Amino acid sequence: MNYIAGIDIGGTKCAVSIGVLSKEPFSCEILYKEKFPTPADPGQAVDRLTGTLRRMLSAHAQVTLSSVGISCGGPLDSAKGLIQSPPNLPGWDNIAITAPFERAFGVPAALLNDANACALAEWLWGAGRGARNMVFLTFGTGLGAGLILDGRLYTGTNDMAGEVGHVRLEEDGPTGYGKAGSFEGFCSGGGIARYAVPLVRDWLAQGKTTDILQEGQNLLALTAADIGRAAAQGDPLAVSILEDTGRRLGKGLAMLIDILNPERIVIGSIFLRQESVLRKPMEEVIAREALAGAGRVCRIVPAGLGEQLGDYAALSVAGNLLLHAEGF
Repeated sequence: MNYIAGIDIGGTKCAVSIGVLSKEPFSCEILYKEKFPTPADPGQAVDRLTGTLRRMLSAHAQVTLSSVGISCGGPLDSAKGLIQSPPNLPGWDNIAITAPFERAFGVPAALLNDANACALAEWLWGAGRGARNMVFLTFGTGLGAGLILDGRLYTGTNDMAGEVGHVRLEEDGPTGYGKAGSFEGFCSGGGIARYAVPLVRDWLAQGKTTDILQEGQNLLALTAADIGRAAAQGDPLAVSILEDTGRRLGKGLAMLIDILNPERIVIGSIFLRQESVLRKPMEEVIAREALAGAGRVCRIVPAGLGEQLGDYAALSVAGNLLLHAEGF
């Protein structure tokens, strides 16, 4: 049996998973998982992650690890196994993350940024399976992409490939990735909420009612989830906001389609939950903006691994090590 471990490091929580790989077809089953709030101190976090995995292995004596995969927000240096000051992990400055696991468990460990790891997982086991050229978009708290090009993960010269959230879609607009009017500014949880605030304010000033705000809720506490909930109830302003988001999503995807000519684009998080509202305006813009030949061969689908994507992402990093190992 090929047992692997996945370490998912996030700004608010960490998760440790153990999975088992099957060769034919190449698949992964999650056996055990534990999660806990991310410690502020990186040294304590690394100790707790290795300690948690050690305890999980002790509780399941039949498990002998073959590899460890680590998924974390960038920037990072995957070749050296270093986490380099991600915005959601203050104080994590050049933290060696693969070496402690290799020392503790005597197996190879690898690190990828979370968008690349999610792309790998969806390509190996999810909605991107069988594609030779695939783009994965996170579309959650932020917007990033992972790229599978010509049948392999493409990470760029220094792990910066796929940072599509930084691309400016409009001269002005909500800020995301430090840039007003960026793809992330329009197509992320925080960006959607920032875009909605002045629209809701104007709507209320006209004496109209909306279900977007809960009773007594501060407008500045508005979230994308509030907008999605109201849209599901048929609130016209909420639906209009998400349709605008769909049009911006279509504009960004049209650029990716023209540049990369993928056969599949897999989108996670918000797209999973709001596809019914986002898809039509997204497709209308793609039909208008993208090259017809490239658009015709590209399918746009929601992520297939659902709420377990983060766990499978980390495990896919470990699985990818074995997939390319001699004798697997």
